[in-house]
Amino acid sequence: MKRVLQISKYMYPFIGGVEQVAKDIANALSEQGYEQKIICFNEDADDGKMVCHKEENTTDFVDGVEVIRVGYKLKIASQSLSLHYKKALDDVMENFKPDVVIFHYANPFVARLLLRHSKENFKLVVYWHFDISKQRFLKLFVHDQTKRLIERADKIVGATPIHVNESEFSKYFGNKKYILPYRIDEKSLILDDIDREKASLIRMKYSGKVLGFFIGRHVPYKGLKYLIAASKELGNINAKFFIAGSGELTESLKAQAAGDDKIEFIGRISASDKRAYLEACDIFTFPSVTKNEAFGLALAEGMYFGMPAVTYHINGSGVNYVNLDGVTGIECPNADVSAYANALKRLIEDEELRTKLGTQARERVLENFTAENFKENMVKLLEEEL
Repeated sequence: MKRVLQISKYMYPFIGGVEQVAKDIANALSEQGYEQKIICFNEDADDGKMVCHKEENTTDFVDGVEVIRVGYKLKIASQSLSLHYKKALDDVMENFKPDVVIFHYANPFVARLLLRHSKENFKLVVYWHFDISKQRFLKLFVHDQTKRLIERADKIVGATPIHVNESEFSKYFGNKKYILPYRIDEKSLILDDIDREKASLIRMKYSGKVLGFFIGRHVPYKGLKYLIAASKELGNINAKFFIAGSGELTESLKAQAAGDDKIEFIGRISASDKRAYLEACDIFTFPSVTKNEAFGLALAEGMYFGMPAVTYHINGSGVNYVNLDGVTGIECPNADVSAYANALKRLIEDEELRTKLGTQARERVLENFTAENFKENMVKLLEEEL
């Protein structure tokens, strides 16, 4: 059985998109009996049971997989730097002797260290989560290094075709591309009797209204100001839009929404309440506007509950792959408030269209973004593609 080493920036209990994917890979491969290790930087995080501190060098286990955490004291351009990392990586490469290394890109400091092992006998999978874009100096500085990483790679994996076809490095990927979509956590979405009762109460309270739902951080790229503006354009239409979550923009968004009783901020909600709103609502509103939204797991969760989605077209984002215009929802020109309002209006006024798109949305998730899909794609990659 192959030995697999994952190189992630951080790891659970730190929660981020890349870290969740690393955890999902570990779980999928554990079920198949692969021998695994994960190396990452340590980071301050606490899930109530496991506590991590960024300056400590530690080794622990997550879901039965050994995690080597390298402490750091300094970050430059959002990149952790550590004097201890080279030795930690050298040790695991020498002693574990991985058959496959899965490198989660972007992580340029560690990429440089990994390339020192480029002549060793292992298959390299680069999971291309996103391009470096904000840190322009860093982007230029590591450009040639990134090309070398691509040349050494046996496969370049993207969560959607967009990730591997619309990257600025796509021209170097050649025939190394492989699509491995992210997965939702279906187990966390199973409804119990309490969830169903809550959902029933929500529907009773707003009987006769079409209900829209958003959940996520209140930060600029999530585009909530466009949803609120679109709601105001709709006037007295028979709808209600719930906005869950919080963030730096919450108060300014509440000020923007003042006077529009169709908008209701419900704050940070429990897992049970989240399931209840997903079950109770009719439309999933997902107005993100930049490719900081690389995929949209929350979007896939909404679709899993049979809600058609209303999204914006985002160049270079997997959102365009998750929600298919006219198939699972409606896609609008980026940041176009009137188009977003018109899309909402169509779905609010046309129950048959809502049902049709919502049914197809759920089917798309079940066919592409489940744990079983993810495991099958992961095993195929390791056993057939490498």
